[in-house]
Amino acid sequence: MHLKRISFFPEKYPTREHYPFNQRIFQDTSSIELSTPVTFFLGENGTGKSTLLEALAFRCSIYIWREDERIPFEVNPFQELLYRFMEVQWTNGVVPGSFFSSQWFRHFAQSVDEWASTDPEMLRYFGGKSLVSQSHGESLMSYFKNRYRIKGLYLLDEPETALSPRSQVEFVRLVKEISEQGHAQFVIASHSPIILACPGARIYDFNKSPLGEITYQETDHFRIYRDFLDNHERYFAGEQ
Repeated sequence: MHLKRISFFPEKYPTREHYPFNQRIFQDTSSIELSTPVTFFLGENGTGKSTLLEALAFRCSIYIWREDERIPFEVNPFQELLYRFMEVQWTNGVVPGSFFSSQWFRHFAQSVDEWASTDPEMLRYFGGKSLVSQSHGESLMSYFKNRYRIKGLYLLDEPETALSPRSQVEFVRLVKEISEQGHAQFVIASHSPIILACPGARIYDFNKSPLGEITYQETDHFRIYRDFLDNHERYFAGEQ
């Protein structure tokens, strides 16, 4: 375990009218305890889980790899300021880490290929094979398997996006194995009932305020998928 607590200071927020400071979950939650090697953030889109994950990256000085972004029509000057009103508590000092988002991974993989053109040894850190030459799902798993062998804090935003169900199971096995070795800690935002089933993980539900812990069987993701698989014909018949 590297990171053990995230604390918020809503009394210092610069606004209560703009996102993310207008979210009740950031106004009502005082702290989040990270007592397990794997922690999940789950909730509907727009509940703030990805925003918190990015703020955590900024607070922990973890670089977020991004392709050049287009300027939106309406700019929110508060969009990325949450980290300034948070504190993190480490267990035994700061450790390095990485932030993963499938949205930006392809651009990262292309950059690795460019670096490898002048320094072929670069690929050794990612399985020895060009990430671009593999399918999206294969390149993700190659990245996960090699990057997470290094000591660090790993933040992942919806890693399931390009993974098949079989690859998601493989990903869970990998995260469980690595987290049990003691050198890596994971904080993951996910919608996947397969990934959320990681044994021993702690799950925080962003659908309720203040933010609280929930068991896997209590999640909407588990109940909806279970009910769908048991009664899928009724769903398509419009009976659900």
